[in-house]
Amino acid sequence: MNLQDSVFIVKIFLRDQNEDRKARLERLVNKVIADQNISNYLCWYYTPMALEYTSHLEPGVTIYDSMDELSAFRFAPPQLLVLEEELFKKADVVFTGGHTLYQAKKDRHHNIHPFPSSIDKYHFRAARYNTVDAEDQKHIPNPRFGFFGVIDERFDIELLKEVSSRRPDWHFVIIGPVVKIDEDDLPRAENIHYLGPKKYSELPNYISHWDISLVLFALNESTEFISPTKTPEYLAAGLPVISTPIKDVIKPYGENNLVYIADSADTFISYAEEELSKDSKKEWLAKVDRFLANESWDNTFEKMNLLINEVNKTSKIYV
Repeated sequence: MNLQDSVFIVKIFLRDQNEDRKARLERLVNKVIADQNISNYLCWYYTPMALEYTSHLEPGVTIYDSMDELSAFRFAPPQLLVLEEELFKKADVVFTGGHTLYQAKKDRHHNIHPFPSSIDKYHFRAARYNTVDAEDQKHIPNPRFGFFGVIDERFDIELLKEVSSRRPDWHFVIIGPVVKIDEDDLPRAENIHYLGPKKYSELPNYISHWDISLVLFALNESTEFISPTKTPEYLAAGLPVISTPIKDVIKPYGENNLVYIADSADTFISYAEEELSKDSKKEWLAKVDRFLANESWDNTFEKMNLLINEVNKTSKIYV
């Protein structure tokens, strides 16, 4: 089989947790490279922690894809910042997951580029035409306010609690796994509905029957640099969006009047009432479509690929 025409996903399992984890992982990585006879390769890092067992490798190109400020997340390993500094020195090109993160890190590397969240546009656009409601959502009255994503230390618990208590006639649908926080800390009420994790393929079926979508993030260390992928996904689905003041949502979505930016329960309620009273969103939707016209993961790939291949044109490594 020609490796250039194939994609292999290698999952590494460690049976003996008492053995030196780093040394074992290094040996397994070496074994994969030897077994597949890989000699011409690049290393693409999403986390500096992977350097613990790959720093010995000699790739043609090293890429650091800094999607989030991982050191600000709850339970971040203490050695992460040291390893990130090492990765900045090793990397030939660095990508950041948004413009705010780029501004924070742009002086740490000579070849760094921002790549905000893109979108599987046609997957989410299907929500505009779906007429069948999800079984576990059918019983929930409208208006519905929906959120999908990981529910963790970034989730704005207090805002959800206050708005849901002040407007018991509004219903809040929350989709996603609860991680790193205690489920008992989440607000509970008759108008808050936690539906748990859903498959990616199922999301359009749920959001097609929401009235307003939510980017419901608290303002804290773990959200300072995020660029939520769900923002353009909601928009592609044709849903109005209310977001908390996340920097990479304010610019460009808020500044272009594509998304409501609510900095309190009062402004949230005011914007929601304004949106629910509208007779038509045709003009807004046309503006959304113009904004998203050139947005796709394919376009993001092409731009990244160009930058990677510019690093070392003689390496003959192509993504």
